[in-house]
Amino acid sequence: MAYETNTLGAVGNGIMDRVNTLIADYRAKAARRKIYRDTLRELSALSHRELCDLGLNHSEIKRVAYQAAYES
Repeated sequence: MAYETNTLGAVGNGIMDRVNTLIADYRAKAARRKIYRDTLRELSALSHRELCDLGLNHSEIKRVAYQAAYES
């Protein structure tokens, strides 16, 4: 009696899982970069007075944008 083992399907699924994971990681990183850029752009557009109202200094804009994108 002979048994057939289909290892190609297992390998194919493993590769597709890796590809799907890479695509999901890329999309997540792209979304975070977009949040960073949008936050940076919006905060940079504010006047000194508006930043002071938010309790921010101009030198803190990059840090706040980074925190919004990567630490939340």
